[in-house]
Amino acid sequence: MIGIFDSGIGGLTVVRAVMDALPDHDIVYFGDTARTPYGNKSGRTVVEYSIQNTEFLIEKGAKIIVMACNTASSVATQTLQDRFNLPIYEVISPAVDLALEQTRKNIIGVIGTRATIESGIYEEKIRRRSPETKVHSAACPLLVPLVEEGWTNKPETRMIVKKYVHPLKVRQIDTLILGCTHYPVIKPIIAHKIGKKVRIIDSSVALAGQIRQFLTDNPETNARLGKNGTTRFYVSDITRQFQKTAKSVIRRPIELNRVDLHL
Repeated sequence: MIGIFDSGIGGLTVVRAVMDALPDHDIVYFGDTARTPYGNKSGRTVVEYSIQNTEFLIEKGAKIIVMACNTASSVATQTLQDRFNLPIYEVISPAVDLALEQTRKNIIGVIGTRATIESGIYEEKIRRRSPETKVHSAACPLLVPLVEEGWTNKPETRMIVKKYVHPLKVRQIDTLILGCTHYPVIKPIIAHKIGKKVRIIDSSVALAGQIRQFLTDNPETNARLGKNGTTRFYVSDITRQFQKTAKSVIRRPIELNRVDLHL
């Protein structure tokens, strides 16, 4: 199976994108809803969580691991790649690749959790590829809780998004990376507040495309994956709001299975 993990609801946007890109492939998802958000945790803690999440997905049959969490991707990628002998995908590199393809003025904005922004991972990857590109970042710590709470079309959410993206708008970015997989859930609000001239980079779509290309280029790996079109959803805590939001993101009824990782 293709194993995908995130701290909560946001990773479901990656699940949806992978389902669209690879509709026949089997997927197993783990949302660490009991410990969300990861964005305000220390790097050491996020690495520990990421190892536990990966071990769980492998136990469930994952042959590819997808880190559908920008915070985990920014601090735990190298550890997972060193520790586990299977393909490990993160959400940051595909978004950077797509942003550099689409920017016209070489002025890119990034929004994400505090941990992701403070890691400087997007600036590092962008400047390594394109030293002349300017990068402006903004931490948006309130957006994940708002999405988790289901406040996806509230006046308060629109007001907070406007405040967060205003400094990027002033700097006249032409491309904005959604540096958290929760953010596509409120992409219409973000797109409206940043302005129609700014191209929005959805890391979930970019990542799904990269995985599809990898499997095309590596048929031996693709042959080891189940292709019954099934998707299993596991979470560390089940709430009514998560069930409601998950259904709207996946766009169909889903069964959530609660698991205890003995944490």
